[in-house]
Amino acid sequence: MDKFTNSAWFMRIVAFALAALLFISINFEMESDKKSLGLSTAPEISTETIENVPVEVYYDRENLVVSGVPETVDVTLKGAKSLLINAKNQRDFKVYVDLSDPAISMGDRTVTFKISDLNEKLVATIDPEYAEVNVQERVTKEFSVEAEYNSSLLEEGYTAGQPTVSPKTVKITGAKDAIEQISYVKANLEISKGLNETVNSKATVKALDRDLNKLDVTIEPSSVAVSLKVSIPSKTVSIAPKQTGKAKDGIRITSISVDPKEVTLFGSETSLEKIDEINLPVNISKIDGDTELELDLNKPDSVQKMSLGKAQVKIRTEKVDVDEENAEPVVEEEESETEQKQEEQVVEEKPEPEEEDEPAAIESKTFNNIQIVPVGIRDDQDAELESDVTSITLLGEADDLKKITKDDINLTVDVSNLDEGTHDVDLAVTVPEGVEWELDSKTVSVTITQKEEET
Repeated sequence: MDKFTNSAWFMRIVAFALAALLFISINFEMESDKKSLGLSTAPEISTETIENVPVEVYYDRENLVVSGVPETVDVTLKGAKSLLINAKNQRDFKVYVDLSDPAISMGDRTVTFKISDLNEKLVATIDPEYAEVNVQERVTKEFSVEAEYNSSLLEEGYTAGQPTVSPKTVKITGAKDAIEQISYVKANLEISKGLNETVNSKATVKALDRDLNKLDVTIEPSSVAVSLKVSIPSKTVSIAPKQTGKAKDGIRITSISVDPKEVTLFGSETSLEKIDEINLPVNISKIDGDTELELDLNKPDSVQKMSLGKAQVKIRTEKVDVDEENAEPVVEEEESETEQKQEEQVVEEKPEPEEEDEPAAIESKTFNNIQIVPVGIRDDQDAELESDVTSITLLGEADDLKKITKDDINLTVDVSNLDEGTHDVDLAVTVPEGVEWELDSKTVSVTITQKEEET
């Protein structure tokens, strides 16, 4: 036994066994340490879907237009969980379609999505896998813009002119097929209900085909300034004071005047055509003497609004003897011829002063839109009036005023001695005898220009 244990082979076998035990022990400890630190040699595999990943398209943007590529896709990644979490948080990869080949042909084609800058240890699946795209020649063309609005939103009585746009034209860029389909280029003015004033606003420009479908094109500028002038027809008519009631005993009304003499009415043209004056009832039953009143003007139902709601009324009076006014001459039935002769003689010798006629009441009547006629124009000149119509108020007895019409009134302006330029010239007024007149302005502005010589 001692001989065996002291032999060289015994020592070699023991040394080999100890070395094997030492190797197994060390490896076991290293595996334990890795597990405790999470350094497993077999990583956990999982999947993760990242939604709405933007798609980039590579192509010749100066000469081509590509349509049909979706803006986003969904990407499913498979691999180690730690790598998936990093990819989802960073999103440092790209999904793209490559159409950059200069020899690419026009028309419809199917293209697959590609992914770049993704960790090579991850596997990606893209949904959808491919897209049906259209490649067209890029075309830019200039179009006129037409503004539009909903006319039913105008308030009753109001009218609107033709809307204007600035700039009047835009440049539209897109696929050749799309540009050829453009039938209308509209700028729709967004307005609210009850439109009763001029609108100045911005409006987005849209390109539409013949069926009013919006086309996928680029418009420069994308919006334009739109102006819509809104107004309401108007008419200036006279205010006619109308006496109502009975004057008190001993009071006689000599005149009734109103200030201002005119009022401007606003409404539809058909409504205004039927109105020539606004009646202003003036109740004189409580008048004791000269009086000034402020009275409300009654707006006709067919009128939208009036320039004023009240007017000042001046009432002029005079006092009379009630007994004299009501007394009747008494004549005796039985009167002798002698007495009659004596009375006639007395009358002849001492004539009583004749009773003066009571002054007639002065009234006024206003005529609107009287034409002003320039006279004396030289053959080598043109005359332009700042306003060729005006209003005139005539003052006189009621019976005289009733007989006067517009044809009895002549307004002229003498331009025979005027040089080239603008001048304020007095108006010449011709009216029937027995009446006086008043004008808002006794002059009118006249511009004289030289006629161009005919060649």
